[in-house]
Amino acid sequence: MDTIVDEGWDELAREMQHEVSAYVTALREVTSGEVPEAALPVLLLAVGQLCGAGARLGALVDVVPEERFEPDPGPDADLDGLHERLLELLGGVDTYCDLEDPVLSAEVASGSLSADLVAIADDLHHGALHYEAGHRTEAMWWWQFSYLSSWGERAAAALRVLLALLAHVRLDAEEEDVMEAEMAALHGVD
Repeated sequence: MDTIVDEGWDELAREMQHEVSAYVTALREVTSGEVPEAALPVLLLAVGQLCGAGARLGALVDVVPEERFEPDPGPDADLDGLHERLLELLGGVDTYCDLEDPVLSAEVASGSLSADLVAIADDLHHGALHYEAGHRTEAMWWWQFSYLSSWGERAAAALRVLLALLAHVRLDAEEEDVMEAEMAALHGVD
């Protein structure tokens, strides 16, 4: 049985659990549909913060639980509804192109932003169940392992896509609209 104190993962696990909770909360807020114009900025922030937390996990020495088997953390998260709402929200900008493996291959692959965001949530949920059961080392192991094997790459791809989408929304404006906005700003016109 893993213990919180002797492994020294308590504080890091608490911080990671906070990041997991913030990410899932952001997904739920975005998919509520209450403020659709804030969806891209909120998702960009949530995924960006999660990438930072994941980088900390990747930089740690390997987390190794005392037990060599994973206790059953409980039921998987039911994220189908979340995925459907994200897919509906993102519509025609859900699919993107990426490299299969930027180090070993130049093969182009297709991705789905909504599928990535939900798969990340699923991986994080699994670790959160261990955390909530008091298995801090197991939670840290799961978060670190799944970061390196799955959700880290998905989060990095999602971050890049979200940044590109937000840049297009903000920068691909008609020149005339930009000039009118600049004039209004200069002259204090609403």
